[in-house]
Amino acid sequence: MLQSPEPKYSPTTPTNSYVPVKTAAPTMEQATIGKTLVIKGEVSGSEALFVDGRIEGSVSFPDSRVTIGRNGNVAASVHAKELVIMGKVEGNVECSDRLDIRAEGSLTGDVITQRISVEEGAIMKGGIEVRTPEKKSQQNQAKPEPPKAMGATAGA
Repeated sequence: MLQSPEPKYSPTTPTNSYVPVKTAAPTMEQATIGKTLVIKGEVSGSEALFVDGRIEGSVSFPDSRVTIGRNGNVAASVHAKELVIMGKVEGNVECSDRLDIRAEGSLTGDVITQRISVEEGAIMKGGIEVRTPEKKSQQNQAKPEPPKAMGATAGA
């Protein structure tokens, strides 16, 4: 019942059998624009972006999520896969997947998205156009056809 005074340590076998639990979603790289940063111009990339500072110009992350933090202030057009607004955005927004305006967030500008969520208490001023992926592809195919038909009529 007494244990031997010699430790049973072997450098080849691990003494700790703890295995970290893997999360369901893979960890995603995220760039951060801090509270004191001010960017004037074009911001673009392919990783997620968290904005707690100020951006003036344009933001383009077509395959990623952009999050505007509570201290974030964006005066720019925003193009992203997903956009979460907890701060202030002034400018037109286009999301290929979804837009989420949280209770403390505000958006002034027109929106084009597939899905939108506006929490109670959020401020939104502007137009909203909800599209489906099929509608967008049909619209792109339909636009070139009318000028061809008109050109044929005008040439006859």
